[in-house]
Amino acid sequence: MHIPPRVLTVAGSDSGGGAGIQADLKTMLALGTHGMSVLTAVTAQNSLGVQGAWDLPAEAVRAQFRSVVDDIGVQAVKTGMLSSAELVETVAELLAGLDAPVVVDPVGVSKHGDALLAASALDAVRTKLLPTATVATPNLDEVAQLTGVQVRQEADMRRAAAAVLDFGPRWALIKGGHLTAADGDGGSAVDLLTDGTEEHWLRAPRHDNRHTHGTGCTLASALAAQLAKGDGVPQAAAAAKDYVTGAIAAGFRLGGGIGPVDHGWRLGDGR
Repeated sequence: MHIPPRVLTVAGSDSGGGAGIQADLKTMLALGTHGMSVLTAVTAQNSLGVQGAWDLPAEAVRAQFRSVVDDIGVQAVKTGMLSSAELVETVAELLAGLDAPVVVDPVGVSKHGDALLAASALDAVRTKLLPTATVATPNLDEVAQLTGVQVRQEADMRRAAAAVLDFGPRWALIKGGHLTAADGDGGSAVDLLTDGTEEHWLRAPRHDNRHTHGTGCTLASALAAQLAKGDGVPQAAAAAKDYVTGAIAAGFRLGGGIGPVDHGWRLGDGR
């Protein structure tokens, strides 16, 4: 009997299905793993933005985590929306006792600019959550929020990575997709993966498609799925980059705003 690798996402729900828990589980399935979830928050969300968000109690998050981990077990974990200091500290405490790779996506704002992390939780992310991470995957806005480092060109990404690594993750994956053509290589979207010693510059073509909701969640989930399958961090990051690039290229319109990436873009092609 084949049992797929088990991956746990600890994140919020996106009622529109493009990001959050929904994106994570779709990605995990698409990459041949069994996705499981710990829900941290419920959002009312669509293609136009986030209309409301409600945190779950810390005891509910703790109970979900223990229920899954103590019975089923996990081979990788991905964290997403943890909007309060209490939730960040609760999840960090749970992760500290886990013998599995952890991908921390320090979600700060939504694709539409809606705040998803309280300012009062930033210190907990820095001092409690990031030290548990095998890989931290901030975008440039989240780098600025956490470290104060402003990335305006590709060369600044090394400084950003160093500042993130100072908080304790083993690897930092700095996502440079927000750099414009004038900031660097206009023909590609570039990310920097580093542990402070070795560097991997991950480049992929930019696609002229505004429907990119869920990109960060999808990349982090893909990375966790690949780690659960036994890849090393550089190999897992390269595979995740390839998957999310295809998902962005196939992103589609939903509603009147920004549509999601297509998590099922590989379905039917035999991979």
